[in-house]
Amino acid sequence: MRAFITHVRPLLEYASCVWSPHFVGQVIKIEAVQRRFTNHILCCSGLQYYERLTKTGVDSLERRRLRFDLIYVYKILFGMIETDVSAFCNK
Repeated sequence: MRAFITHVRPLLEYASCVWSPHFVGQVIKIEAVQRRFTNHILCCSGLQYYERLTKTGVDSLERRRLRFDLIYVYKILFGMIETDVSAFCNK
């Protein structure tokens, strides 16, 4: 699991606030990478996906992207990231 967290997950999450998928098919394809990896861990091979995540102590990639999105919005709202907020408001 440490190898996945160190080498693979950063590639799947890089700049996810910008490209985060909103189509179900895209979400399933990205999640399939972690699903496949956790299925090959010996102690988790017979478990369902979310049971494997609980046993390994990791969140789904979809949940992590949601968390990153919320953190990004927080940083925009509280001026931690310089951006033109008026571009997001209805005129």
